[in-house]
Amino acid sequence: LHTPMYYFLKNLALIEILFTLNIVPKMLVDLLLERRVISFAACALQLYCVIFFITSECFLLGAMAYDRYVAICQPLHYTITMNRRVCLHMVIACWVAGIPVSAGLTAWLFSYPFCGSKEIEHFFCDIPPVLHLVCSDTSLFELLVFIATVIIVLIPFALIAASYIQIIHTILQMPSAQGRRKAFLTCLAHLVVVTLFYCTTGLIHLQPSLLAKRRKLVALSYTVVTPMLNPIIYSLRNKEVKHAL
Repeated sequence: LHTPMYYFLKNLALIEILFTLNIVPKMLVDLLLERRVISFAACALQLYCVIFFITSECFLLGAMAYDRYVAICQPLHYTITMNRRVCLHMVIACWVAGIPVSAGLTAWLFSYPFCGSKEIEHFFCDIPPVLHLVCSDTSLFELLVFIATVIIVLIPFALIAASYIQIIHTILQMPSAQGRRKAFLTCLAHLVVVTLFYCTTGLIHLQPSLLAKRRKLVALSYTVVTPMLNPIIYSLRNKEVKHAL
C-alpha cells in the first residue's frame, strides 16, 4: 500500500479523524449529560478547527483527483510524476492552505461584540449560527466568507472536474471492456467521496440562509455520516486493502 493513492488516503483519514474528534465528543456530552455549555475560547477553537479541516480536505480531494488523472491518463510517467517528494509537497500544501483562512475568519468573527442571547442554534460552533449572535454590522465579513468559500470550493472542484473530464475521455478510448471497467472502478471510490463531501459542505456554506433545522441535518451528514462511510468506501470494498489485511 506504499503508493501515492494510499499516501493521500492516510492524510484524508487523519483529517477526518481529527475533524470528527473536534465535534462528536462534545456533541455526545451535550446530548447525554445535557450540559450544552461551551466557553468563548473553546467555541473559537472549535470553529477554527472546523474551517481548517474542511479547507484542507477540499484541497486534498483535489490532489487525489490529480493523482487518479496521472495514473490513468499518463500511466508510464506515473512513478516519475507522482514521486515521494511531489506527494509530500502536495500534502503539505493541502494542510497549510487551511491555516490562513481559518485563523483570519475566526479572529475576525470573535472580535465582534456579542450581546443579547448567547444561545447557539447548532450542535457545534459554525460561522452562520455564531454570526447570528453578533450585534453589529457584519455585511463585509459575510461577503468575505462567501468569497473565501467560493474560492475554497471552486479551486479544488475545478481541478477535480478537469481531471475527470480527461479520465473519462481516456477510459472511453480504451479498447477492452475489462480495461475500461478496471479504470472506472479505480476512480469510483474517490467520486463517491467527492460527491458526498461537496454536496453537503457546499449546500451549508454557500447557503447561509438555510433554516436551522435543515442546517443541523446537513451538518450532521458531513461531520458524522460521511467520515463513517469513507473507510467503508475506500477499504472494505478494496481488494488491495483486503489482501494487505
